[in-house]
Amino acid sequence: MGSKAKAIASLLAATCVCSVIALILSVVDVKDVFLPPSTKYGLVFDAGSTHTSLYIYRWPADKENDTGIVSQVEACSVSGPGISSYADDPAGAGASLKPCLDRAMKIVPAEQQRETPTYLGATAGMRLLREENSSKAEQVLAQVSEAIGEYPVDFRGARILTGSEEGSFGWITVNYLLETLVKFSFAEKWEHPQDTEVLGALDLGGASTQITFQPGVPVEDRNTSVFFRLYGTNYSLYSHSYLCYGQSQALKMLLAALHQASSNGQILHPCYPRGYQENITVAELYDSPCVRAPSSARPGHVLTVTGTGDPAACGTAVRRLFNFSCGARGPCGFNGVYQPPVRGQFFAFAGFYYTFSFLNLTRQQSLSEVNTTVLSFCRRNWTELVQSFPNDLKYLHTYCSVAFYIMTLLLDGYKFNEHTWSNIHFSRQAANTDIGWTLGFMLNLTNMIPAEALQHVKGHQPGLWAGAVSFLVLAIVAGLVAVFLHCFWKTK
Repeated sequence: MGSKAKAIASLLAATCVCSVIALILSVVDVKDVFLPPSTKYGLVFDAGSTHTSLYIYRWPADKENDTGIVSQVEACSVSGPGISSYADDPAGAGASLKPCLDRAMKIVPAEQQRETPTYLGATAGMRLLREENSSKAEQVLAQVSEAIGEYPVDFRGARILTGSEEGSFGWITVNYLLETLVKFSFAEKWEHPQDTEVLGALDLGGASTQITFQPGVPVEDRNTSVFFRLYGTNYSLYSHSYLCYGQSQALKMLLAALHQASSNGQILHPCYPRGYQENITVAELYDSPCVRAPSSARPGHVLTVTGTGDPAACGTAVRRLFNFSCGARGPCGFNGVYQPPVRGQFFAFAGFYYTFSFLNLTRQQSLSEVNTTVLSFCRRNWTELVQSFPNDLKYLHTYCSVAFYIMTLLLDGYKFNEHTWSNIHFSRQAANTDIGWTLGFMLNLTNMIPAEALQHVKGHQPGLWAGAVSFLVLAIVAGLVAVFLHCFWKTK
């Protein structure tokens, strides 16, 4: 055999040996491997009575017991007032959302935008507008839908939430963030926490207030009964929303009541600080379905509102906004609405938190300390307050009114007392996430989004895989050299 033949035979033998070794290494210790789940995104607009915010969420596509493990990526505050304020300029409501949508398009990956579910939920401000003028409410919703529809997202509609939905979705948010619904265990699994009590939720918006909790007795009025199944567990809740009893509308009802009790254009306001004065027209005062103008009222008439700083009279005036008698209907909250006794710990957020935070009352102070602080604040005159809080002038004159309103709502309305007061926790966030209805809405929504099966592949140990690739490369090189020699090695 000539030297050429020997060289080629050796190279072919090396090619075969390397190929066999590469084959053996590629099938040794092969394991089943699941690739990490892909990430889903969702967008929810919270169109409240005074402002709108866009929340961007994400969750792993495989889900846990049919419900997504959702986290907040970012929140974008829409500039301007709530969309209900655009009743006479519906196109302006749609245009106001675009800067936040532009921001969301920079966060959600381009290849996932068209499959990103996007919603707009409007709350009490739009509920009031619908009562006042349903066609204007529809026009506003149509314009915001048109604006969102211009973006490459899976837009699933803009609608007005019921008060019960707003309250119960807020309850889901609180309990999810505080890990009473699902928790990542030491065994590195998502599990339902054992022996953990769920918390109640107290929400105070601009036009409505909501109370939601898991009572210790069956809910007798099915209009206030809510059922959820989350992470494989069933929850039966009590939830009710009081329209017109949000912070802004309550202040309006209080001022209207004081106006109707006055005999002239001078309104003496016991909740406003002594020395404070403002002018307001009758039309501005009675621009809401929550307050009815007397037949003798003249829309253009200017009313002068003067603060008297009288805490006792303020408390009496605030209590007159409610009807606390329950009659023969059994336990109730106020205005004859059925409510079982409050039970367990509660998170109070939104308006509850902002007012009590201003008064430094969010550190679980006792009820007597809270009362003392509120009374002390309400006795201060306007000049003192302006000197002490020069950066809070916009709402400074209202804090006494709102503090009395919150105390009356919680104690006389929802029936907390000196023993259960310590169960209320005033907070804006939990687990670095804003508390509100939107996260709960997204969590509940993920129940209806099909889970994606994890992608199954065969996996190798890195060292074995590297060895298989190395021998495969050697086999290819040896084969190519053999071909080269066969074609170009000239023999005599």
